[in-house]
Amino acid sequence: MKVSQRLRSDANHIWEGIIEHPFVVELYDGILPLEKFKFYILQDYNYLVSAIKNLSIISSRANSLNAMREVIEILWLESESEFKGYEEFLEKLGYSLKDAISIEPLPVNISYTSFLLSTSSLRSYAESITSILPCFWSYAEIAARHKDKLSKNGNRLYVEWATVYLSEPYLNLVSRMRELVDKAGKGFPYEKLREIFTTASRYEHTYWEAMYNMDTWPL
Repeated sequence: MKVSQRLRSDANHIWEGIIEHPFVVELYDGILPLEKFKFYILQDYNYLVSAIKNLSIISSRANSLNAMREVIEILWLESESEFKGYEEFLEKLGYSLKDAISIEPLPVNISYTSFLLSTSSLRSYAESITSILPCFWSYAEIAARHKDKLSKNGNRLYVEWATVYLSEPYLNLVSRMRELVDKAGKGFPYEKLREIFTTASRYEHTYWEAMYNMDTWPL
């Protein structure tokens, strides 16, 4: 069993909670309240900006020139397949890029991105590349699990959003990232990678929970 497969298997109990979370289930059913989707889009744009920065750090931590090039290519794929789409969604939802940039990130957003950035800055390349895999991969699995609902989904925006994660460019991005983890994890202490993968997976679930509840700062 490859490293990425083993990590996914060990975190399955968390991933089931992610894939069947009410936010994504209602979104694919077309019944998610629009204000929750808007809340998510604004917060997630902020997250994606940090994700792009994080990929830059990871590329500098790569232990070979080939690995560095692969991470840089993934950075480009991410900016093309997902990041641009968010800018378009902001306009369709009545927001400007300035609105998204000025939004105050929530506690879960700051905590999650801080975990990713600290992992990439202070720990090994293998742990760094592993830390970002749950985010990308779980979106693909969510789409695969719920894709049949899209034909009955009456919300055009939700269908358009979900289709991104079924597209060939996005699935290629996930495949490339899994390959990087498999390569970096070969011979690396598995328990360290499992700790990172599990924590990142828990953050993914916590993130969806915060978006669904539209959590805000208490003061």
